[in-house]
Amino acid sequence: MKRRRLISGMMGAAALTPCPWRARAETAGPLGLLVAGPPGAQTSRWGNACALALQAAMPANPQILTETVGGLDGVTGANQLDALVIPDGRTAAIIPGAALIAWLTGDSRVHFDPTRWAPVMAGCNSGVLVARLGAGAAPDLQSLRAMAPLQLAADQPQSNDLAALLALVRLQVPVAPVFGLRGIDAKTRAFIAGEVDAVFVSGEGVPEDLAPLAAAGGVPLFSLGAWGPDGVVAADPLFAGLPDASAFGAVPASPLDLEYQAAAAAARLDFILVLPRLTDPSAVAQWQQAAAGAVQSAGLAAAASASAVSLQLAGPVKTAFATLAAVAADQSNQSHLQAFLSKSFGWQPG
Repeated sequence: MKRRRLISGMMGAAALTPCPWRARAETAGPLGLLVAGPPGAQTSRWGNACALALQAAMPANPQILTETVGGLDGVTGANQLDALVIPDGRTAAIIPGAALIAWLTGDSRVHFDPTRWAPVMAGCNSGVLVARLGAGAAPDLQSLRAMAPLQLAADQPQSNDLAALLALVRLQVPVAPVFGLRGIDAKTRAFIAGEVDAVFVSGEGVPEDLAPLAAAGGVPLFSLGAWGPDGVVAADPLFAGLPDASAFGAVPASPLDLEYQAAAAAARLDFILVLPRLTDPSAVAQWQQAAAGAVQSAGLAAAASASAVSLQLAGPVKTAFATLAAVAADQSNQSHLQAFLSKSFGWQPG
């Protein structure tokens, strides 16, 4: 079953109506889930699926009503989370990883601070760099450097491709990104046509997206890794034979290490479910406990498996917390990252 159909199908006949997230804090009734994205889009489908799974796992099974807000990158929804949602524990939000990329790169539309959110759960995906190596070339750092400048298919710096660009710069691989290729279909066509040498594949369904690239001579070289159970990046279990970008060849420490780690954490993030800052710890604990039950539900687990997404929990050494911690660690380096993007690629935040 296709990924989108499976996620939508698990909702059954339930109709999730707009949530009362603007209501007064003392108002009783259903809980709310602000969805940072338009109706029917990827984050919206995950929001509906998570709402059903969470309400079944909460004491007394309260109804969780969803409301979609803003565009695909989640910036408008994240802004509303910080500006308008009352931190009374009755309303959570589900945010796509793209919103964290926008925050890292200094998008002028951003008026939220993800470092102050309370994480509940997350859905994480994979990221793999594929390149067309020369005949007989080994899949190693030397072969990648020999292709200089590496023509990398890319959307724009403010996208998941940011992680790949920073990884290559850290590895001292001269790169010439070919910008304007939005989405895996456009990047795959450019690769097959010989217009680019490499593609960074990320998001949902990475294993199936790699197939046409491999058929066209593409070789997976490294991944972004995955969060381990101890909150430390380890090998991606879907690509256990690939080193993560930090272990792909011996290179010295880079001034861009923190920026890469933050961008990689955001790129690995399909979605994150959070509560607003200042939410009472007891309310946070209640949502987190429900998330522990929700990730075990058959419907949510099946949707995640079909999308090649790993469902992860919050906590001091868990994925959702580790993602926000990695982003927070780079907070003081944001101006450095933005200066690098401007100097290297002539890019300015919108």
